[in-house]
Amino acid sequence: MLRRISLLVVVFCVSSLGAALAEVGRNAGVVNPNTVGKEELLALPHLDEALVAGILEARPFLSQTALAEALGTLSDEARSELFVTLFVPINLNTASREEILLVPGLGRRMAHEFEEYRPYKAMAQFRREIGKYVDEDEVARMEQYVFVPIELNTATEEDILTIPGVGKRMAHEFEEYRPYKAIEQFRREIGKYVDDKEVARLERYVTLEK
Repeated sequence: MLRRISLLVVVFCVSSLGAALAEVGRNAGVVNPNTVGKEELLALPHLDEALVAGILEARPFLSQTALAEALGTLSDEARSELFVTLFVPINLNTASREEILLVPGLGRRMAHEFEEYRPYKAMAQFRREIGKYVDEDEVARMEQYVFVPIELNTATEEDILTIPGVGKRMAHEFEEYRPYKAIEQFRREIGKYVDDKEVARLERYVTLEK
């Protein structure tokens, strides 16, 4: 079952290679627990009504480790299978070794390579460096689970729209308050439109260059 799901994810991702480049990895085939609906969650392996209710109640998850803790009643094998298609993207520059190892199919040697090339400035850098060790299909598969924060003052609308759950209206608000002088300004201005939890979720995907 796990192998079949993995192959489907890879095929789906490879078919999307012509898409525009962006700082948030292309997540075709991987469900984000912070933005998906109840019915989509129930369609995933090992999730029942109780677990889905718990996910909906606890979100947003600010890390994959937080999601893993929320699914503590599942066996390690079941969680590993589930994480192939349910994952909170990890920040390539700040994720802990523990969090990196939650990426499906990733061992300690590859986790070391993820860390070796920090800081990442763009997803193109991730593709280039990790592509030294695995083929394009595997890089594309891994990309679904990671992101490089976008720079608030210079990111294009296209880049902003890759943030999970962000549509054109919110992308406009991101741009409206430029230039940002500090992250506190981002929290204050975007906090006019969403609650503190959602601001914290969105903040994971952005950065300000010094």
